[in-house]
Amino acid sequence: MGNRRHFMHSMLAGAVALSAAASFATAAHAAGEPLRVATDATFAPMEFVENGKRTGFDVDLIDALARTMGRPVEWTDIDFKGLVPGLISRRFDVAISGIYITEERKKVVDFTVPYYHGGLVALVKQGNTAIKTPADLNGKKVSVQVGTKSVNYLRENYPKVERVEVEKNNEMFNLVEIGRADAAVTGRPAAAYYVKARPGLRLVEPALTTEEYGIAVRRDQPELTKALNAALEKIKADGTYDQIVKKWFGAAAK
Repeated sequence: MGNRRHFMHSMLAGAVALSAAASFATAAHAAGEPLRVATDATFAPMEFVENGKRTGFDVDLIDALARTMGRPVEWTDIDFKGLVPGLISRRFDVAISGIYITEERKKVVDFTVPYYHGGLVALVKQGNTAIKTPADLNGKKVSVQVGTKSVNYLRENYPKVERVEVEKNNEMFNLVEIGRADAAVTGRPAAAYYVKARPGLRLVEPALTTEEYGIAVRRDQPELTKALNAALEKIKADGTYDQIVKKWFGAAAK
């Protein structure tokens, strides 16, 4: 009996040792694997291309998170409307592109904790006196990017708006500048950045919504979501996150 108990104890100890070794090996393997990230780099200052290089707040954030996790980054550039379908089809693991956390999206993908506060805002020409408040958007031509929350938000809350749907974020602003749209509705960070860079445009206050950005993750990778949340907590604690915020928005995170 004693020998059997000793044998069972040895077997159990061996199993635990093997399990621990396997877990360590899996963790080590994951640490070296590329983090496959998709974005639509047309949403300055969150993500955009400058001098042929991908840059922006979200890009710096992912780079910092990946460094903390010990993983290189493998980027995929794709239209915004393809981000969620791409996650579902396992084309990549993570999507970051100024994506608002919504109940509809949470049905099909997971999100990290919010990493930045945003919201929808309207942008018009400086001399536009017909649109003084968001209520004035009804009856006007408003450009929006396909696949973004702006489309459904205007459909549901501003039924008299004539939506002009475009593929790329910068196309919305161009339509306002040349007079083919009366306003554009997009995320505040992008709108504020564009107004600063291109005089002659202004934001319509107050903002239409207050929302939160999250990193979207494949639903079959809950451990990755946890790892990203842990890394985000770490870079907030060590000051890296505040440095990124200051770089792109000029003020520390609140």
